[in-house]
Amino acid sequence: MEQAHADHGHHEDHQHHGGHGHETGPHAGKATWAMAARATLHCLTGCAIGEVLGMIIGTALGWGNVSTMILAIVLAFFFGYALTLRGILSAGVDLRTAIRVALAADTLSIAVMELIDNGVIALWPGAMDAHLSEPLFWTVLALSLAVAFVVTVPVNKWMIGRGKGHAVVHQYHH
Repeated sequence: MEQAHADHGHHEDHQHHGGHGHETGPHAGKATWAMAARATLHCLTGCAIGEVLGMIIGTALGWGNVSTMILAIVLAFFFGYALTLRGILSAGVDLRTAIRVALAADTLSIAVMELIDNGVIALWPGAMDAHLSEPLFWTVLALSLAVAFVVTVPVNKWMIGRGKGHAVVHQYHH
């Protein structure tokens, strides 16, 4: 356990200062669960903002469940990408490169998160018809995001370990 902790700190130093560990090869397997959890939490934040905003807008406009869910998913992707873009652009990267990096870093992570999150909501009895004012809505949303987080962390760990996903984003953070 202590060896893993020591490796974690060593890898992050390389990752933030030297850019090592991003390519596939011998350094690619150094992804840690903590790195994966941070990347997933970043995606979760964007997804949660988009989901809630989409459900509020869809409900306010009187849309049905399918239309509201589609809007929530679109906004989840938008806010997930936007949060990543914000960080990359603040590092001085041009917009075109930043967009490519954000798409490469977040697409699989957000897709998995949205699939799990919306799957839980769709399968939970009564959740699709719960109103924003009902505790069932917020309880199922919180549980679905928690399940999506748990499922997406290993996906992000695998991607970072292969030099993909948020490993690419870290190249631009100094």
